[in-house]
Amino acid sequence: MTSKRYTEEFKIGAVKQITERNYSVYEVAKRLGCTTKSLYAWVARYGDDSSQHNQITDQQKEIRDLKAQIRRTEEERDILKKAAAYFA
Repeated sequence: MTSKRYTEEFKIGAVKQITERNYSVYEVAKRLGCTTKSLYAWVARYGDDSSQHNQITDQQKEIRDLKAQIRRTEEERDILKKAAAYFA
């Protein structure tokens, strides 16, 4: 029997259903198709007072900011390419 692998986003979403929306662990486990033992471990790891969860969200914020910066840089590059072609 092989165990399922879940993404970090899936785990955090499951924990949010328990902590923020006040669903029971049993309900969430039944709905998502995972075990209650896994959910309790995820709550301990990604719960409200977990420093690792805060670190992940900080990393996600940094990634989002960097992607926005890349988009702006690519737009500036494209504008400069068009200007160089116009003046050439």
